[in-house]
Amino acid sequence: MTIWRAVLLVYRAIDFRFLDSAQRQQQFALSLTDLELSNGVESFKEFPGLVESLTWQRATVQFQIYTVERTLTSLAEMGEFMYWPSPDDTRPEIDWIETQGLCDSIFVLWPQRNLLDGSSIPCAGWGLGMAACSWSNGATYATVGNAAPSVWQIPMVGEVWLHEWLHGICGYFAGLGYRMPAGDADGGARHGYARSPVSGWTEYYRDLMTGNVLDEGAKTGIPLDAWRRFKPHSS
Repeated sequence: MTIWRAVLLVYRAIDFRFLDSAQRQQQFALSLTDLELSNGVESFKEFPGLVESLTWQRATVQFQIYTVERTLTSLAEMGEFMYWPSPDDTRPEIDWIETQGLCDSIFVLWPQRNLLDGSSIPCAGWGLGMAACSWSNGATYATVGNAAPSVWQIPMVGEVWLHEWLHGICGYFAGLGYRMPAGDADGGARHGYARSPVSGWTEYYRDLMTGNVLDEGAKTGIPLDAWRRFKPHSS
């Protein structure tokens, strides 16, 4: 079984000034409760099981979790007055991870929304993921904001982490010459799949992770034998 090594960075607190869509200066300061942190972390812990199941035990994820003591004070602008914790904003932590040779994939849990008053930092999505590059020190990189307890449960616990990871993983295997379906992890609907109220998009993810998504008549995605070609980032 191929092992991907991952690190989850958990940021409890944020204090960030930004311009909203009306170009007004806003300040968002928040410290997550223990329950809010636990909800996100427990969801993350279910993600490796999804990887194993959907690849027929060809791959798994081994992870370490680090709670970051410092307050997150910067975010990168994504355009249209939206912001996210880019590798530049988590640089102290991901540089430390690189020195330890700890991982192939970096995940970030961050305080994006105040669940009590409904305020939030505008972002392009609940989660964001990208392929490995020098910006992220050669690891895939994904971020997920905090959410209400019920949101983490719908419809598959851990699915949001899998989805964002797949953006990076598809990029990796595309680089090895495997053809990915249009939209990679976002391509379910355009390839005829539907989101199940019980299992979410996992039917699509299974075909994506086994090389069985039909795109213009050809099978695309990550064939099962391709998982053996993965080389750990530090090797």
